[in-house]
Amino acid sequence: MSTFPEIKSTHSLVAKHVTKEKWDKLGAHKTATSGFTLGQAIACAVQFDNQHCGIYAGDWDSYKDFADVFDPIIQEYHGISADAKHTSDMDVSKLQGNVNPAAPVVSTRIRVGRSIDGFGLSPGITKEQRLAVENLFKNASKKLEGNLAGTYYPLTGMEEKVRQQLVDDHFLFMSGDPNLQVSGMERDWPEGRGIFHNQEKTFLVWVNEEDQFRIISMQKGGDVKGVFTRLVDGINAVAKSVKEESGKDFMLDEKYGYVHSCPTNLGTGMRASVHIDLPGYAKEGIDKLKARCEELSLQPRGTRGESGGMTGCRFDISNKHRLGYSEIQLVQTMIDGVNKLYEEDLELQKKHGI
Repeated sequence: MSTFPEIKSTHSLVAKHVTKEKWDKLGAHKTATSGFTLGQAIACAVQFDNQHCGIYAGDWDSYKDFADVFDPIIQEYHGISADAKHTSDMDVSKLQGNVNPAAPVVSTRIRVGRSIDGFGLSPGITKEQRLAVENLFKNASKKLEGNLAGTYYPLTGMEEKVRQQLVDDHFLFMSGDPNLQVSGMERDWPEGRGIFHNQEKTFLVWVNEEDQFRIISMQKGGDVKGVFTRLVDGINAVAKSVKEESGKDFMLDEKYGYVHSCPTNLGTGMRASVHIDLPGYAKEGIDKLKARCEELSLQPRGTRGESGGMTGCRFDISNKHRLGYSEIQLVQTMIDGVNKLYEEDLELQKKHGI
């Protein structure tokens, strides 16, 4: 029996919910799909002192086998009840309106994660499973048609010219993220990983990064409805092809929605975001913007991602929730919230004489 680990992230959800009692009960267990352990699941919280959540799943089994740990963490993080069920809804026709064309939105991006049933998730996936997932996607990608048609670029053996172009387009995901390394997501790097994009560079799929698939739809401007429509078409096309090829569906849990390696992404796994200029709020102060976004169920970031600070007047505004709301609800919240922020920003510009 392995000894109860010292959890360095003392304020994390892992520190709160992984008790010695639970460890003694679950610490020696290995999951069936990828032989994943609770020790592997909480590696980031043990090794680093800066984790908020601090746990990853190595396969769908992890959420079930280690439910004594995962359930309370998921409930606390997402603010859901113990008996909550998740409903997915991607019916684009239910969306009301769009982002105001007058709003200074530079670009729109919506992403989700998806995982094929029967294979491990990135922290636990075996080498063979990872290559099988990549192969399924390679075959699926050849069947994508119309504005989804494009090319798959494996990371292994990638030509320098192709690599540089993907870097210039900000499409390439890199190795070296400490969380991904410690959680086991960068084992056998770069084998079995790659990037697909359509000819217009508005539809992308990352293969075997933090999730088996990260499916992304994006374009310049604020046509959120158009971006969401393409995303839904793309997800359906990939799902159909994978099903025809392997007989398998994407992992969809009635309680937790679409299964992701990080419990913070459970449910829709969706982040719908715009980059928008809000000079009035920039002048008013970041704290005011954060507080207002909280009221609108939105999350502001700097445009350089999660770790980049907020500078200047351009912000990344996205839906805050993932689980307990349908995709349609979250996209609608984002559209309505961005329109509200734009209206308020015009008033703040007047106030500050901008």
